[in-house]
Amino acid sequence: MIEPLVYVVGHKHPDTDSICSAIGYARLRQLQGLTGVTAARAGNLNRQTEFVLKHLVVDVPPLLTDVSPRVRDLVRSPAVTIGGETPLAIVLEQLHHHDVRLLPVIDEEQRPQGLMMLKRAAEGFLLPSDESASRRVLTSLAALQECLQGRALNSIDDRKLEELELYVGAMAFESFAERVAHCDPRRLLIITGDRQEIQAHAVNLGVRVLVITGGGTISPELLTMARQKQVTVLSTNFDTATAAWRARLSTPAHCLMERNCPTVGLLDCREDLRLKLLHGGCPGVLVLDSAGKVTAVATKSDLLVETPLKLILVDHNELSQAVTGADRVEILEVIDHHRLGNFHTEKPIRFINQPLGSTCSLVASLYRQAGLEPEKECAGLLLAGLLSDTVLLKSPTTTDIDRELASWLGELAQLDPQNFGQEMFAAGSVLSAYESTEQLILSDFKEYRAGERLFGVGQVEVVGFEEFHGIKQALRQELADLRQRRGMSAAGLLVTDIVRETSLLLADGEADLPYRIGYPELEPGLYELQDVLSRKKQLVPHLLKVLQG
Repeated sequence: MIEPLVYVVGHKHPDTDSICSAIGYARLRQLQGLTGVTAARAGNLNRQTEFVLKHLVVDVPPLLTDVSPRVRDLVRSPAVTIGGETPLAIVLEQLHHHDVRLLPVIDEEQRPQGLMMLKRAAEGFLLPSDESASRRVLTSLAALQECLQGRALNSIDDRKLEELELYVGAMAFESFAERVAHCDPRRLLIITGDRQEIQAHAVNLGVRVLVITGGGTISPELLTMARQKQVTVLSTNFDTATAAWRARLSTPAHCLMERNCPTVGLLDCREDLRLKLLHGGCPGVLVLDSAGKVTAVATKSDLLVETPLKLILVDHNELSQAVTGADRVEILEVIDHHRLGNFHTEKPIRFINQPLGSTCSLVASLYRQAGLEPEKECAGLLLAGLLSDTVLLKSPTTTDIDRELASWLGELAQLDPQNFGQEMFAAGSVLSAYESTEQLILSDFKEYRAGERLFGVGQVEVVGFEEFHGIKQALRQELADLRQRRGMSAAGLLVTDIVRETSLLLADGEADLPYRIGYPELEPGLYELQDVLSRKKQLVPHLLKVLQG
C-alpha cells in the first residue's frame, strides 16, 4: 500500500504569509505525529519571501503545479503480460492463476500489441456454434506443440498460422476413414493413440499434422514416410481427450486479442483514464511507462482507488486560488484568515478560520494551543509572515493578538520585529527586480467573484511611489491584457507605500468602473486610496459591494 503524502500548501500566487504559514504548519503537524506531511508552494516566490528564506537559512519548498490524481497513483504494477504467440490454453491458465480477466499482449520489446479478454476466449471456444466450428483450429504448429507440451518427431513449417480441421481417431478404422474421406488432407489435424492402422492411414493421406497421445510414438517406417509426405508428427503425454481439448485452445493470442485497445501514460490524469474506460468501448486500458512499455492494466475498479496525495490548505479557502487539481484530491484541513469562499468537501474536515492579521498568526496560536514552541527558524518564518500581511503591524487587519504574537515570535527567533520587518520590505519593494510586468502583477494576485462579475487584484509593497510612476503605463497595458485573457470585469494592482501608509490602485475595467469604484481618480485608471493598506479587509469588501450592485 502506498503511504499517503500530505502537502501543506498556500495559494497560486504565494506571498510571504502563504509560504511561511505552510512551512510552519507542516512542522507543527509533524511534531503532532502526522506522517508524510511536508510543506509545498503553488507558485513562484516574490523577492520578499526569497529574502526571508535566505536570511533564515530555510530551504525553498517544492513547487506543485498540478496535484490532479495520476494514473500511477491508481494502478498496480507490474502487469502480467503474454506474447502474441502464446496459446489460448496458457492464456486461460494465466487468467485463472492471477485471478484477472484481462492480459496485455506485448511484443519482444514489451510494447503493446493488444489486450486478451477472458470473455472473448470463452465465447469463441467454449461455446462453439456448430460441429464444424468445434472442429476448426486456428493455430501454428509451434503453438500447438507448446499447448500439448509435446515433442516433435517430425516438424514442417511450424511457424505458419493456418486453419485446421480436428478429427480424433478413437473409433473403428472403417468409420474413421469414412469420416475423413471428404476432407482436404493438408488441413487435417489427426489426434490418436497407439492405433497403428489409423496412424498409417493418416500418413498415407499426407495429413498436415498427426498427434500421438499417451506418450506414444510411431514405427520408424511410418516416420520415414511422414517425412517424405511432409506430415508433422507430434507426441504428447496427454491422453486423447485432453489433447483434443488443448488442441482447440492452441490458437495464438494475437488471433483473438482486441487490437484497438486504448492506452494511457503513468503520468496522465485520472480523468483521462476515466473517459477512456467509460466511453472507449473496451473493458481495460493499457498503462504505458515513459518508454512506451506496458506496465499495468487499468479497469473501472481502479477509479475507486483512493489516491495517496492529500492537501492541507493554508492562507486561502477558495478553489479558484488553489493549486490546479485541488478539487480532485482529498483536502484534510484548511487554516485561513480570509473570507469564506465556495468551498465544499465530501466529509467533515478540520477548518480553522479566524479574523487575525495573518495566517502565520493563526499557526502561531495553534502552537500555543498544543503546548509547543516553534523552533528558532520556524519562529522567524511565522514572524515574517505576520509582519508581511499586517504591513509591520500597521494594517487595519492587525489585532492585539497579532501584536502580542509578534513579540513572542521575535523572542523565540532572536529577532527584533521592527528591524527585521523593515529589512523584509526593503528587499521586496524594488519593482524593477521583477522580470516582467506580468510577473510583478501576478506575484500576489487573487481572483474574486461579485455576482456574475469576476475581478482580480494584485498587491505590491513599496517605499515611495517614484518607481511605480515610471512603469505604470506598462503595468496599465498588462492589466488590460490580463483582464481580456481571463475574461474578468476588472483587473487591478494595489501599490502600497508602507512608509506613508497609503495606496494607489491601478485598474482596468468595464466602462462603468470609474463611476462604481468610489475612489478619487487621479488620472484615467489610477485611483488614490488614502489610509488603505489591506487588500483583504479594506479594498476587496468595497469592490465586492460596488461591483455586485
